[in-house]
Amino acid sequence: MAGAFIFGCEGPELTDREAAFFRESDPWGFILFARNVDTPDRLRALTADLRDSVGRDAPILIDQEGGRVQRLGPPFWTRWPRPLTQMKRATDPDRAMFLRATLIARELRDVGIDVNCTPTADIATEGTHPFLLSRLYGDSVETVAARARANAEGCLQGGVLPVMKHIPGHGRGTVDSHLGLPKVDTALAELRATDFEVFRRLSDLPLGMSAHVVYSMIDDRPGTISPAVMAEVRETIGFDGLLMTDDISMGALPGDMASRCEASIAAGCDMILHCNGEWDDMQTVAACTPRLSGVGLRRADEALAMRAGPVELDIDAARAELASLTT
Repeated sequence: MAGAFIFGCEGPELTDREAAFFRESDPWGFILFARNVDTPDRLRALTADLRDSVGRDAPILIDQEGGRVQRLGPPFWTRWPRPLTQMKRATDPDRAMFLRATLIARELRDVGIDVNCTPTADIATEGTHPFLLSRLYGDSVETVAARARANAEGCLQGGVLPVMKHIPGHGRGTVDSHLGLPKVDTALAELRATDFEVFRRLSDLPLGMSAHVVYSMIDDRPGTISPAVMAEVRETIGFDGLLMTDDISMGALPGDMASRCEASIAAGCDMILHCNGEWDDMQTVAACTPRLSGVGLRRADEALAMRAGPVELDIDAARAELASLTT
């Protein structure tokens, strides 16, 4: 059985040391960043080498939201506008989001990437930190849920699995969780009616990513390592898909790497996401994180069973339609 973790790698080519380590540790999947991206041919070679290192068709993830968070860009790939900006311009935002996600997915599949860490289903608020705000889709439950659903369906139509984030909701955070710990003091009833409600409406999706956020009315620990928050995700929101942590290396989480991994799994996360490719950290994650088994393995298998080839699409016509909706 694969390890309950996802790893990055250092550069645009897999090193012999990395290949040997991945062969031994057997991560469930891999995640790519701009440091891994060169030409399309080199990227295809990298995704093939990553899968060869574990001897199976492992999922390969990326954050290709558009705007400030996209790892593929010109001259080989499309430069996508910020989601919130494009949705404000669109005459039919749900259709525009579907087309946008489908076209992004087609570009990813072409280079061997089959999981996109999107939709970002957090609700925009007046206090949302700028690092997140432009990545969002709207400021109401109905708007965000509809556009996130359209995004997820577009991913699947393009042959890519979606990862909804950041469950149970990051929009009220006023701190960048890469650097510090956001704290939300909103009453639980209000959270359930707003931020959490978006994810309840999307709870049938196959993959989710946790929020490194304290919800003080539930627990004083970040959601990723809080059993009480994870119970809210599983029981109240009703999400039964595979739940991965947000990047386990981010500044929001306390403790060393081993304690973060152990606390996340103990709280109820199924999978550790480690992004930076840092060698010593990956050794620690592999050593202290269990193999996939039981309900986590079942969720992982069910998610991968949804992978399919892209639906036939006239790409030029889709691009023209998207342009007509957002000009």
